[in-house]
Amino acid sequence: MANRSVMSLGPGGKDTIILASREELSQPSSIKLPEPEPSPGLILADGSINWGCPCLGGMATGPCGNQFRDAFSCFHYSEADPKGSDCYEKFSVMQECMSHYPELYGKDDDEELSAALESANDASSANSGSDTSHTQAQENTVKAAGDG
Repeated sequence: MANRSVMSLGPGGKDTIILASREELSQPSSIKLPEPEPSPGLILADGSINWGCPCLGGMATGPCGNQFRDAFSCFHYSEADPKGSDCYEKFSVMQECMSHYPELYGKDDDEELSAALESANDASSANSGSDTSHTQAQENTVKAAGDG
């Protein structure tokens, strides 16, 4: 490898040019590349949400991206029992937004979300058992939003 010359060019020497002989280039490379790092997934090591995760299917950047991020963040960081029961309003806002874009979010998704919200709300009201008029009003809001 004595025939090789290395030159650094560009601002701060950021570009490297390596000139090698034909003999050197005809040999198989002995360079070992590092293993690629695994993709981080939905939740990063520090516990924050990876909004760029392909597992979100573009939900964080679509027309209801802000509402999705608000609702999902609320659920992720929720300390309520049951988890997320304090996020009803944010999920309702997200559902309302999604109902304006059925070609993107689909009616089936709205019905599943409505059922999930209603289920979470039922669990929440079963635990509190006190404010039934407020609970009934929330259920009616979810049903009305699901019909739109």
